[in-house]
Amino acid sequence: MSESNTLPRSVVLALWLQSLGVPHGLAVRSVTDDDEPHTVVGLPGAGTGQVTLKELVATFADGPREVCAVLPAPGDPSGVPAPAAAAATEAGECLLVSTADGAWAAVPRITAFGSTFETGHLVTWEVVEVPPWSTLVAGALGSLADAERELRTSLVTATEALDALDVARWRDDAADAIERVRSSTTDRWPVPDLDGRRARVMQLATRLLAIVDLATDDDGAAVNLWQVDQRSTALREVERTARRALGAATYATVP
Repeated sequence: MSESNTLPRSVVLALWLQSLGVPHGLAVRSVTDDDEPHTVVGLPGAGTGQVTLKELVATFADGPREVCAVLPAPGDPSGVPAPAAAAATEAGECLLVSTADGAWAAVPRITAFGSTFETGHLVTWEVVEVPPWSTLVAGALGSLADAERELRTSLVTATEALDALDVARWRDDAADAIERVRSSTTDRWPVPDLDGRRARVMQLATRLLAIVDLATDDDGAAVNLWQVDQRSTALREVERTARRALGAATYATVP
C-alpha cells in the first residue's frame, strides 16, 4: 500500500461497505490503492471460482447489514469467529459482514513481490461463512467511547516508551519517522467521511501502532533485560488496545 494508506485493507473495506450510495468502483479503488487487482474466492452465490473485489462490494453493500473489521494477533482473537480465526490471525486482519442471508468473514491473503524499493502486492480475499458474530465482537472490542478513553491512557505509556528509547539519537531515520507519526491526519486516508469520534479514535489508534513499531524496532536505551521486558510488556498492551480500538471504530449497523 502507498504511504497515504496507513490503514489495513479490511478497515478500508469495512468503512466503504457502511456507506450508502457510494459507487462500487470508488470503493474498490480505495481498497486496492496501488495493489494489483484484488481477487475473491468463496463469495456467496459466486460458485467456486475467483471473482473480483467489485463483486464482493456489490454483494455486501446493499440492504440491511452489519460490518466490522477486526485485527487479531496470536493470543488475541479480537472477536473473530472460530472458522476464520486461524487465517485471520495469520493475516492480522479480517472483514466481518452479516446480512439477512447469513454471516461471513473475508480474510485478505497478501503476497508481496518485487524489490524492497519497489514492492507490489497480490491480494486474494478468502470468504467463509461463520456463525453470527455481533455479540462476540461487541464483547471483545467494547464501545467506541471506551476505546477512546483507553487510547488516551495508552498514549501516555507509548510516548514514555518512545522517549525512554531516545530513538532520534541513535537512529538516523527516526526523527523523520517520529515527525510523520506526530503530524499524521485522516485527511489523506482513502475512506468515506468519518464523524468526529470515529476519526479521533482511528487517528489515535494508527498513531499508537506507529509508535509501537518505532519503539519495538530496537531496544535502544534499555540497559538490561528487565528494562527490555518491562517495556515490551507495556507496548504489547498499547498495541492490543490500539488494534481493538481500530476495530471498534469500524463497527456499524446499516438499516
